[in-house]
Amino acid sequence: MKRLFSLFNVVTLVLLGASVLALQAVQRTPDTPEAPKLELAQRTAVKVKVYFTDPQVQALKTETRTVQVTQQDAGTLAQAALNVWAGGPNDRDLLGLVPKGTAAPKVYLRSGHYYVDMPASYGKLRYGTSGERMLLCSMTRTLLDLKGQDVTFLLDGKNIETLGHLDLREAFTGRDCADQ
Repeated sequence: MKRLFSLFNVVTLVLLGASVLALQAVQRTPDTPEAPKLELAQRTAVKVKVYFTDPQVQALKTETRTVQVTQQDAGTLAQAALNVWAGGPNDRDLLGLVPKGTAAPKVYLRSGHYYVDMPASYGKLRYGTSGERMLLCSMTRTLLDLKGQDVTFLLDGKNIETLGHLDLREAFTGRDCADQ
């Protein structure tokens, strides 16, 4: 008589049981994964002084504005301040220095030196010498009130000699705009 529990029969039975368990595991629907919990960066309100001009375009006037930032480092504050500057003043007695809808310049801070990359449209503003001085000094004073030593202006990512009338080969400092 043949043995019922031969080695071949036992191994076959174990393989059959393993294949049934594997089939059940494959056919089971997977658990629904949990959605990731995203945390938005906390925004903080910070007050900054932004410079505009008087209606006669003779003197710079300040307006204190509140900006929302995710980081309170000098570069982020500087970009937020120039974004507000490009939007124009809230006070009707002050004038903005760029037309409404004009893009804000990009600001970079390297070792205490600001680099302001103005869009190409700033080169087509056709301001006179005093208008260009007000434009550049309003940005310079806005940035240097935050932190920094000087401001170098670029146009469309390139160094330029002039914006039309004023020499831009040297960086602007607080002394260059002190009489405004």
